[in-house]
Amino acid sequence: MNPSNAATALRSSPARDAQQAAHAQWTVLENMQVVERFGAGDAALARTLGIADVSYLHRTGFKGQGVAAWLAEQGVPVPEAPNTWQPIAQGGFIARLGMTEYLIEDGLTSRTSAKLAHREPALRVYPVLRQDLALALCGEALHELLLQTCNVNFRALDLEARPVVLTSMAGVAVTVLPGERLGRPYYRLWADGTYGTYLWETLVGIAAELGGGPVGLATITEIDQAASR
Repeated sequence: MNPSNAATALRSSPARDAQQAAHAQWTVLENMQVVERFGAGDAALARTLGIADVSYLHRTGFKGQGVAAWLAEQGVPVPEAPNTWQPIAQGGFIARLGMTEYLIEDGLTSRTSAKLAHREPALRVYPVLRQDLALALCGEALHELLLQTCNVNFRALDLEARPVVLTSMAGVAVTVLPGERLGRPYYRLWADGTYGTYLWETLVGIAAELGGGPVGLATITEIDQAASR
């Protein structure tokens, strides 16, 4: 699908303009243009070091002293410790950013954040507009990319504790949720959308030097589905 013909696409990824590869196969999900595949080699790249744009996933944020109690009333699990996350039964997750701020993002088939965004918040609950660049990073060489762009030793983290790391990468403030899929590193990352093109081009450039590159959503979906079996 040619992105210029996607008249129904109402939203645009912060990194869209940096993804205009001639061989990219586009689709539209949640009213956003998404690269489904960059090429036949996506799966192989993802095993080494793949970077995918998943900004189309709906997410919302809330902050304030009353958020934890209000989210619990909505049936959303609330992480007990700051800078940790919890999965949501219907899909997606909730991350606690510090003491009183939370990020909620939908999974591939869930709409928890979208539902919450349309509910009337309680007292001392303040919505936070999230217009992030959202990336999925995976593959055996991922830690090499992190060593070149970030000063956090992610290898030392206890993944069982479900950590959320607020740091900077290539000079851009990012929120990182480290994890694993199929025995290989699989990280989620969010950054201010105004840095979308710069961060995408920087990370993809380093990935190419390490034998990886951009991958489409179809490959990331395949990894998620295989890991959930």
